[in-house]
Amino acid sequence: ADEVSAIVLDLGSHTCKAGYAGEDAPKAVFPSVVGAIDQMEVDDNTNERKLYVGSQSLGFRRDNMEVLSPIKDGVVMDWDIVDSIWDHAFRECLLVDPKEHPMLLAEPSSNSQQQRERTVELMFEKYNVPALFLAKNAVLTSFASGRATALVVDSGGGSTTIAPVHDGYVIQKAVASCPIGGEFLTDCLLKSLESKGVVIKPRYSFKRKETRPGDFQAVDVDFPNTTESYRLYSQRVIASDIKECVCRAPDTPYDEASYSNIPMTPYELPDGQTIEIGADRFKIPDILFNPSLAQTIPGIESFAEVGPNVRGLPQMVIDSINRCDVDIRKELFSSVLLAGGTASMQQLKERLEKDLLEESPQTARVKVLASGNSTERRFSVWIGGSILASLGSFQQMWFSKSEYEEHGASYVQRKCP
Repeated sequence: ADEVSAIVLDLGSHTCKAGYAGEDAPKAVFPSVVGAIDQMEVDDNTNERKLYVGSQSLGFRRDNMEVLSPIKDGVVMDWDIVDSIWDHAFRECLLVDPKEHPMLLAEPSSNSQQQRERTVELMFEKYNVPALFLAKNAVLTSFASGRATALVVDSGGGSTTIAPVHDGYVIQKAVASCPIGGEFLTDCLLKSLESKGVVIKPRYSFKRKETRPGDFQAVDVDFPNTTESYRLYSQRVIASDIKECVCRAPDTPYDEASYSNIPMTPYELPDGQTIEIGADRFKIPDILFNPSLAQTIPGIESFAEVGPNVRGLPQMVIDSINRCDVDIRKELFSSVLLAGGTASMQQLKERLEKDLLEESPQTARVKVLASGNSTERRFSVWIGGSILASLGSFQQMWFSKSEYEEHGASYVQRKCP
């Protein structure tokens, strides 16, 4: 039988991953933000938004283009944008017709019933998919590692979520999340560099001119109609790369004194200037462990209101485990799973394990697990979805179009618990 393969979609707050079930990595990975230009339609006085999706389209600067994210705190705020992202994934990246493929969609552990029903409606009504399934991120990550029970620490772009999974189900009452993810760390790095006088020039703002053969000089170009959101987006792309290249979690909690004379690491910016990065290499990642560090960075004022309530990673892990039944706590301590782009930072696994050993009960055997391969860590949710959707035993689990027509969108609660 020539089975059509299912498509697995994971729309994260930072990137969207899409590909075929049964493969070991997503075919397409692109930003989950879009460029938007409002266009007044002169004849009928309506406001039309033109949306630009994908790294290619976003990399191209356009006058008055805003960069918008459809997701805030893990919740979809703008369904038109989500629609344009899915559309891009199907038509431009995978080149498939969605009405021919079952869809497995990853969703946050905290997704509300209203959000789930909206997703189902869009998939069945607009894309006419034959069948779909919504699976929780944490469950997919635990499948990717071959475990049915684990404590999943998923640190992505927009936030960090801790979710215990037992026998393939998320223990909802013990899920914890905090707004510190990769994008917050990138912002901290950007602001910290700015406070030291480093100016990160977005790629569109200069041209490289050859002064002598083999010698280049960056010449500034002025685009007065560039939006603030696009300028920031372009700077963040660079700051994020700096973070991924030079940052690593420190072995011990960061303090100014011990890290003040740390050797500098050079990084060459796109415009040719080389900057030296010292203590920030360790200070920025340590914000995951000690969120109050963010308040020492000039320009991170917005954090003051969330700051006091945000706990570090080890405390969140322990609190979450303590909210679970006594009889599975031991098993959770010994299978703490790291997932997400931010969790693939160097030395993060070692540091988390060390802190948990110090703060956990004496009887617990603490083990933090992370795939040795950073692709697998970064895409663990997608990979879990790929495994699940290609299992023979899963095929009767799909929520089919005929069931949707008979029972409506609310039936998703029964079919995808």
